[in-house]
Order: sequence, then C-alpha cells, then structure tokens
Amino acid sequence: MHRIVVTGPESTGKTELTQILAHKYGTLWIPEYARDYVEKLDRPYTFDDVAAIAKHQIKQEEIYASKVGSGILFFDTWLIITKVWFDLVYGKCPEWVSDHIRTSRIDLFLVCDTDLPWIADPVRENGGEKREQLLKLYCDEIRSFGFSYEIVHGFGSSRTDNALEALSRHGLNL
Repeated sequence: MHRIVVTGPESTGKTELTQILAHKYGTLWIPEYARDYVEKLDRPYTFDDVAAIAKHQIKQEEIYASKVGSGILFFDTWLIITKVWFDLVYGKCPEWVSDHIRTSRIDLFLVCDTDLPWIADPVRENGGEKREQLLKLYCDEIRSFGFSYEIVHGFGSSRTDNALEALSRHGLNL
C-alpha cells in the first residue's frame, strides 16, 4: 500500500486536494478529524482533547488501510500536524504519538504551500505570518522523521497538476 499525506497550514486547500487526488486515483481518503472534533466542543480544547484526536487518527488509519489493501490511501492531514499542535500549544507531546510517527510508513507528504489566501472561520487560529512559521515547522518535522515531501503550490487545477507531478516523480502515476 502507498500512503500519501496531504498536509500544510490552515486554509491551504488540503481537503479539496485530498478529495481530488483520491477521486483521480479511484481510492479512499481519510478525512481530517481534528476540525470536526473541535467544532463540536462548547469549550476551548485541552491537552486531553488533542490526545483523543491523535488516538482517533491512528484508529482511522488502521480502518482505512484494511479497506484499501495494496492500493493508495490518501490522508487529509496526519499526526505530524497533531505533534506540532501538541508542541506549540502545550510544550510537550505524548511519546506514543512520536512513536507512531516514527514507526509509520508514509510514502510521501504533499505539503500545501501558503500561496492560497487565508480564510477566517471559527476553528482557524493561525493566519498571517503564523502560517509561514507552521509551514516551516511541518517541513522540519517531516524531515526530522526521515519522510519524503514535496511542496505543492498553485491555484485550482494548477495546484492539482503540481500534486500529480509530485506523485508521478515518486512512481505513482495515474
């Protein structure tokens, strides 16, 4: 199985790109869970909430992987973002999160660039310069775990074409 993570800062088109790529490859994708979880809270999120999100992400990965078999599985974000979230907001990350990242086989991260405009909504917290800082942090984390990644930029179909070219460079042709 090939595992492809689409990640990046807020409001960079991750969900749309993930859906398009999964459709083009005729496969499944794991939707982002953190956003739905936080939207349903009637209070600020806590360390325990982020841990619950991480546990759910790992469970989703197991469920979807069994459905895909030997094909391609796309992820709309993944534990790298959750780890950075733990580190930035709480100054610590549970070791089991890092352990899972370290032992996971992700074939490629497609990191969405910040060239799309940031659009505010009730869940988003990191516009402006913070997006640039997060982009760097995500890439640094991905590199620190030894994963391959490519930055995806452009608008609309150009962004999709750039992602498809990146996948092709890594042997995942349509």
